[in-house]
Amino acid sequence: MRSIYLLGLVLWACANGSAPDASQPEPRPSYSYLALGDSYTIGTAIGKDSSYAALLVDSLEESNSNTRLNYQVVAKNGWTSQDLLQAMAKADFDPSYDLVSVLIGVNNQYQGRSVEEYKSEFLLIIDQAKELAKNGYASILVISIPDWGQSPAGSGNRSQISTEIDAFNQLQKNLCDSLAIRFIDITELSRKDPNTGPWIANDGLHFSKAMHQLWMRKIYPDWYAILQD
Repeated sequence: MRSIYLLGLVLWACANGSAPDASQPEPRPSYSYLALGDSYTIGTAIGKDSSYAALLVDSLEESNSNTRLNYQVVAKNGWTSQDLLQAMAKADFDPSYDLVSVLIGVNNQYQGRSVEEYKSEFLLIIDQAKELAKNGYASILVISIPDWGQSPAGSGNRSQISTEIDAFNQLQKNLCDSLAIRFIDITELSRKDPNTGPWIANDGLHFSKAMHQLWMRKIYPDWYAILQD
């Protein structure tokens, strides 16, 4: 009798829509990613879909087809850290991002701006990124400045450009270490085979999709780990 009673309850639940519908797909995990930067972040000379940021998104979606990623970029060709700050003040942001990446500073060096000025602006960017990131500093990823001196456009002053880029990057790393922010060095990858065609975009200044792919592979493990936190 008890078995018949339980069977009746199950049938009643199904008839009234209380039983789970096996045909309904599981909700896909959803993440949000904000990429802050400059020409590298938007893939100047190679197209935005070939930039390291877009390649990170593509790689996640290819390896995790059940994952949805909301992707926002605040970046523009030629931006310095000051330009990025001004754009952030006007941008429409989500309340909380699972991950915020920052790659900024090459145009500070290119325009001859000081490391001291950059330090104060970079800290403001990080402070704002912290407010936008779901887990504060733990949700921020800082990417080092590539060395454009390795391109044909920088070949006439390669040593000085590299020295100055190193100074900006060292400042970034020191600040990231002090705040427990993940810092990824892609600068050494950008120095791979100077002037070599496969690594340089057609404009002779920016880096090719192949180089951005190398950056993506270097960045991806930490990038993905932050999304999972």
